[in-house]
Amino acid sequence: MKKSVGPRTIIYPTPALVVAAYDKTGRANAMTAAWGGICCSNPPCAAVSLTKTRFTYECIMDRKAFTINIASEAHVEAVDFFGTATGRKTDKFAATGLTPARSGLVDAPYIEEFPLVLECRLLQSVEIGSHTQFIGEILDVKTEESALNEAGMPDIEKVKPVCYGPERGSYFGIGRKLGKAFSIGNKFKK
Repeated sequence: MKKSVGPRTIIYPTPALVVAAYDKTGRANAMTAAWGGICCSNPPCAAVSLTKTRFTYECIMDRKAFTINIASEAHVEAVDFFGTATGRKTDKFAATGLTPARSGLVDAPYIEEFPLVLECRLLQSVEIGSHTQFIGEILDVKTEESALNEAGMPDIEKVKPVCYGPERGSYFGIGRKLGKAFSIGNKFKK
């Protein structure tokens, strides 16, 4: 029997995305956002939802671009810091020792040390309520060579992304592989 827990912001897995953008002066800034993910296949797009109070909100509105950086488990402390410190008062890159790299495709930085980066041009923003959803066209995905599989694509087991548990306020790694997509369920086909 299921028990109602009411309307809550819980979905699994919840990503721990680090969204980066330049401020008006050209200084790199980044913040951790859990409300986001892929939102369209053609054109390839990703979305992140931020409140207007966030400094990164202002940066994206000004520059019309952002990157989504996927940290490995090795950088979980930086992921937490990026989500708890404000870029208005703190140079988060200097504090963490991480390197902002300039994208050649969009007017936004990405985090050099993180294994997976999506470079996004802002397509539109949608006011939802407490949050604004930024929808960005993915112009490129950059992956560390060490995180690629034999086919030259990002490998989740090599990236080792950080996930967020909203109900517990905790970070998690990924679990074990359960089966091959688009075939494990074939036993139900008649």
